[in-house]
Amino acid sequence: MSKSYHETYDFRRNEVVLLDLKYLKLLSREYPAIQVAAAEAIRLNAIMSLPKGTEYFFSDLHGEHEAFIHLLRSASGFIREKIDNLFSRSVSKADRIALSNLIYYPEKELARLSLTDQEKNDWYKVTLFRLLEISNSVSAKYTRRQVRKKLPGHFAPIIDELLHVNSDSKDQFYEATVKSISETGMMDEFITSLCAMIQKLAIDKLHVIGDIFDRGPRADAIMQALIDFHDVDIQWGNHDVLWMGAAAGSHACVANVVRMGISYNNFDLLEDGYNINLRSLSVFAAHVYKDDPCTIFEPHILDENKYDPVDSRLAAKMHKAIAVIQFKLESQLIKRHPEYKMQDRLLLEKINFAEGTIDINGQMYPLKDQLFPTVDPDDPLKLIPEEEELIRTIATSFRHSEKLQQHMQFLYAHGSMYKAVNQNLLYHGCILMTPEGDFEQIHFDGEDYSGKAYFDYIDKEVRKAYFSPPHSSQQYHARDFLWFLWCGPHSPLYGKDRMTTFERYLIEDKKTHKEKMNAYYQLLDDKKVCEKILSEFGLDPLKAHIINGHIPVKLKSGESPVKGGGKLFVIDGGISKAYQKKTGIGGYTLVYNSRYLALAEHSPFHVDEQERPIDFSPKLQIVETMPGRVTVSDTDEGALIAQEISDLTELISAYRQGLIKEKD
Repeated sequence: MSKSYHETYDFRRNEVVLLDLKYLKLLSREYPAIQVAAAEAIRLNAIMSLPKGTEYFFSDLHGEHEAFIHLLRSASGFIREKIDNLFSRSVSKADRIALSNLIYYPEKELARLSLTDQEKNDWYKVTLFRLLEISNSVSAKYTRRQVRKKLPGHFAPIIDELLHVNSDSKDQFYEATVKSISETGMMDEFITSLCAMIQKLAIDKLHVIGDIFDRGPRADAIMQALIDFHDVDIQWGNHDVLWMGAAAGSHACVANVVRMGISYNNFDLLEDGYNINLRSLSVFAAHVYKDDPCTIFEPHILDENKYDPVDSRLAAKMHKAIAVIQFKLESQLIKRHPEYKMQDRLLLEKINFAEGTIDINGQMYPLKDQLFPTVDPDDPLKLIPEEEELIRTIATSFRHSEKLQQHMQFLYAHGSMYKAVNQNLLYHGCILMTPEGDFEQIHFDGEDYSGKAYFDYIDKEVRKAYFSPPHSSQQYHARDFLWFLWCGPHSPLYGKDRMTTFERYLIEDKKTHKEKMNAYYQLLDDKKVCEKILSEFGLDPLKAHIINGHIPVKLKSGESPVKGGGKLFVIDGGISKAYQKKTGIGGYTLVYNSRYLALAEHSPFHVDEQERPIDFSPKLQIVETMPGRVTVSDTDEGALIAQEISDLTELISAYRQGLIKEKD
């Protein structure tokens, strides 16, 4: 036995235990005496008995920053529910709506106030009382120490006192506090801090199941909101890894990101949000395609640009220019990697430029656009020198964007391919499966992977793209792999046999646009398949659930987000405007609190004539009621706390036996 260990007998557990003295000595630096260690053990035991915090699950945000930030600030409408529960009998509906708007957007709502000094003082007094009532309600699941951690800096001591003052002196203390805050002229700042605290307390943990980027106007604002949030994890989606590849310097990923940004008129995101300089692209496109109307490349105008409006005719030319560069770069990449098995996507080589047709699986189709001045029919995959210089310039802009690199580092630090938490398995796309319900075997780097092992392999490769030595072969290989994860036939983040971007642009016949989905999507309603997946990832198939995104649930067509007999939830409900015609709703939030697991179905986000968000309460569907109230002891966090308590118990035992000396 190592000298670091000491064998002793634990009379409470009635067994011999080994004390790791080296570890316990390190622990004793933080807990230098029996009383200190015992006090911490008592505190942790008390936490174990509290109800678990509320977890919120979002998916497929797709740059819809206003809708997402509203859901985040409102706790998906549950703050409004708290207000109604507390004040439905004493406060009018209009005032309850005003109070909820104040909590969500305190700076804006305070700036709107138009009251006399006396009216404002009365309003402050009543409003502060109501905010404190709400604060007490949302903090009920936390210990006082946990609440203190979420208190806003400057006002933390006074808010702490207001929340916990003795009931006998509460009224006098409250009156004196309101008077003092008013006299110092800090009431607006104080109310703003209190509202921010309520927002933080309403959501304990936030899980984002992929696809933060693309289509919507400001993914950068979503990323900043996630960075500012206290406890968040992200399961990467294929749109996320595309941006991660662009930030790492992959030219194919850069071309895709820029093409999609222009396609959805996201110039504000690219140029204002991330300082991606597209001037060289606009100059190139205006020159090369000056006589080409580029009609089929006109962008989708879902949102107007506030800072970087671009003429739609120029945007169409830029769109075509970067699309052609993308098709060339992707074909080059496919030829570098025969292991991707994407040779059928070498479409530029299948064009008959003289006749303006393309051969798809032995059938000839006319091209909707036949003007390709930068494509050499004898070598269609080769970039002309101006295109090479252009993509290098744009890629450099991605690499040197300080905010983009900060956001990507956050995606790496808080993200992964999947997460197993509190008996829930979270991943974005799919688990590749055969029609028979077996895990599909994928061959890479001389090894076969499937199921969880394939996800673990991908997770390591994704990190190599960003953290390998610059310009190393390992980094180049991993950057190409990020592009494969975006659209490859064996990417679990994509889950289809092909991405028919080329066909959707250039071929009229919609049969060529079809993308065949992996068998996983036909197997989702099979409970046994869901249980098999849960077992593969080490979860109890009888208790656990799968929470999935990626494919919008077409609710208005009769689809249900609940699959596999209640074992799997697809929570991509269409927060993105691009999908709302198909889904008929404004997205889902899955909510897991101490009493139930529920789907909150949201209406599409919009504002009234005063630019206030219209705050519809979500339609709540409880999908599982807990047999008893779930406490912290039942969670993954509880398992960690239990280990801390065990360590402290061993430290106390070592103190009592004289194996470690107490300090003053």
